[in-house]
Amino acid sequence: MKSTWLIAALLFTSGGPALAQSTATKSSAAIPAEDRPRVETPPGSPVEPQDSPALRYGALFEAVQSGHIFADGKTFADAVPRRDPDTIMADYLAQKPSGEALKTFVLANFTVRGENDRGGLRDHIRTLWPQLVRQPEAVPMGSSALALTAPYVVPGGRFQEIYYWDSYFTMLGLRLDGQQPLVESMIENFTGLIERVGHIPNGTRTYYLGRSQPPYYALMLDLSQDSDPIVAARRLAALRAEYAYWMKGAACTKGKPACLRVVKMPDGSLLNRYYDDRDTPRDESWAEDVATAAQAAPRPAADVYRDLRAGAESGWDFSSRWLAKPGSLASIRTTDIVPADLNSLMWAMERGISQRCAKAGDKPCARQFDALSLKRKKAIDRYLWQPGQSRFADWDMAARTPTAVTSAATLQPLFVGLASPAQAKAVAATTQRVLLAEGGLRTTVLSTGQQWDEPNGWAPLQWVAIEGLSKTGHDDLARDIARRWIGTVRSAYGETGKMLEKYNIETRTPGGGGEYPVQDGFGWTNGVASAILDKYPELASEN
Repeated sequence: MKSTWLIAALLFTSGGPALAQSTATKSSAAIPAEDRPRVETPPGSPVEPQDSPALRYGALFEAVQSGHIFADGKTFADAVPRRDPDTIMADYLAQKPSGEALKTFVLANFTVRGENDRGGLRDHIRTLWPQLVRQPEAVPMGSSALALTAPYVVPGGRFQEIYYWDSYFTMLGLRLDGQQPLVESMIENFTGLIERVGHIPNGTRTYYLGRSQPPYYALMLDLSQDSDPIVAARRLAALRAEYAYWMKGAACTKGKPACLRVVKMPDGSLLNRYYDDRDTPRDESWAEDVATAAQAAPRPAADVYRDLRAGAESGWDFSSRWLAKPGSLASIRTTDIVPADLNSLMWAMERGISQRCAKAGDKPCARQFDALSLKRKKAIDRYLWQPGQSRFADWDMAARTPTAVTSAATLQPLFVGLASPAQAKAVAATTQRVLLAEGGLRTTVLSTGQQWDEPNGWAPLQWVAIEGLSKTGHDDLARDIARRWIGTVRSAYGETGKMLEKYNIETRTPGGGGEYPVQDGFGWTNGVASAILDKYPELASEN
């Protein structure tokens, strides 16, 4: 009986005419499970029945093998999927990557002997993207989550929802690693959020709706490859709506130094600050905020809560930039500060709207926003640029003077193209002298125990500095920062096997401080590392 079964099995798997015809007619896509020939396993056998890779992965298998993605045809045949094969096939059929993008897709979705185990940062990052991708799902009744309509990438660790400014830096890597469809779907989610709630919230939770984050949507649109004019018109409308959200306070500044997110400067010009529509403890840090407000008494608790929330909107939660006393979180006064980085991004938004309106043939809109950008640059040059200190500074609206904190935010005007050549040269000198550390760019030069202060370094600030310096002709310094930062990331990866949210750039170890433990994942660290290694490929082989 046993020998009869073996003969039948051998005849079935020998590739007879019927089977050859079946695979030939269905090689353009994965064969549905119910149609796939299967090797029957006799009772008591320890081996489960399995599809061959050619049958299981159909069009994907054919593309990899016919494209000679790997030198040895057996390499992909022996690959092990990192997630559900049906999900992998669905993503492949939706994206249809080819060439290098196809290899990136395979390495991200399969463990491939001799490929994934090289230990390189770039390969490791490619394997992380699928782990950070989330699909849109119905929101359960009573959940704090906000529904999204398209796939997206989360930062990782405790951050299991999409975050605003994180996503821009994550997209940098996705775009380079053959994941352009994810870039487009994330932009779609942000466009939809603006249409639904009037702005892009800090993250996709109901408790984040009172605030936004550094406005990178205009720069995200520059990463898109979608040329559909209908899509472009929708996105421009969303961009203008986001601008209106940030500038809403302009209508109520009469007789006041500031209203909502708008500040009236001493000469009457308008700049922006961080804010939050709510003045209660943050849901996600309720106990911590109550304790901080108690330490600030007799100052009204509502004022402290608003400033803590505004600090969260800045993305720099928390930093000596927002503190009256560097060692005391209870002295937070975020809403008194006019930040250099925020106003650089607002200028970039005005420029982006002007250019997109011009492309759409809306000349009045283009002229309006061009004029607004010129007014903002004039105000930035007057109040935030400090020629005697060779830096762009934050402005203290209560003291009517620039703050004393030198931070990596001074490089944001270079990144968006606002700084003049003379300003860029001066900032580069300050960066070299004050902000450059052993393992990358310092966030500030004050050690306060807050996570957005020394000794921590953060991926987005490294990229802003690298690109800003490179664009303004200071590529040697840009490459030096890139080399130091990649060395830090590589060192910590060698010790922990993880990509982390933040790093101690003095010791090249995991970062610390703040309200929660260091997180791994990590979206923006992955994206910036990929962007750096693409810009400076020689750094991939340096220690």
